[in-house]
Amino acid sequence: MPQAPIDVYTWPTPNGHKVHIMLEECGLPYVAHPIDIGKGDQFGPDFLAISPNNKIPAIVDPQGPDGQPISLFESGAILVYLAGKTGRFMPTTDRGRFDVLQWLMFQMGGVGPMLGQAHHFRLYAPEKLPYAIERYTNEARRLYGVIDRQLAQSAFIAGPDYSIADIAIFPWLRSWENQGIVLSDFPHLQAWFEGIAARPAVQRGVKVLADRRKPITDDKARDILFGKSQYAKR
Repeated sequence: MPQAPIDVYTWPTPNGHKVHIMLEECGLPYVAHPIDIGKGDQFGPDFLAISPNNKIPAIVDPQGPDGQPISLFESGAILVYLAGKTGRFMPTTDRGRFDVLQWLMFQMGGVGPMLGQAHHFRLYAPEKLPYAIERYTNEARRLYGVIDRQLAQSAFIAGPDYSIADIAIFPWLRSWENQGIVLSDFPHLQAWFEGIAARPAVQRGVKVLADRRKPITDDKARDILFGKSQYAKR
């Protein structure tokens, strides 16, 4: 039976790109539904029904594990689900799976939040706070160092094979300049980064909805993303 397209509710951010890349790598059919986070689409009731934390991405797979539709939010959970669905980019041994999962959690708990804060205080905060800029820029450099040391002894993030750990981390490093990073300071990471960026599926994945993304310059978008709209009771 042909695979029905997976509905992907998303926007061209690092977390969105993780899922776009995974779908492209797996060759799964999908339809990308734009959720414009600068306009507040993420607060609509239909989107909240599948993503209660009002964050992209979320998916609805009409052919879930039991043959029935399943919806999922949180990009890491979606990567694990798609790896299980296709049998790709996740080792089959227990040891290998835990190697991948620990680095996936490293991205979810460290790389994403900390680099996100570096972006915020370096680019978007209404006032330049030297303490915050220094703190999160230093943490970005520390995390890049962790990845660089890992890649000094391993071809990919979690071992000898490309996995969802690589797919999760790569999109967050694409804006290294905005994070205050000099990529050549991390030669093992740089070589890995360039290799991942050259993959055809990755190149297709980062183009999904990319033409719709615009710089955050107006006060309304700032309020939606960072102000009282973000914290309103729903």
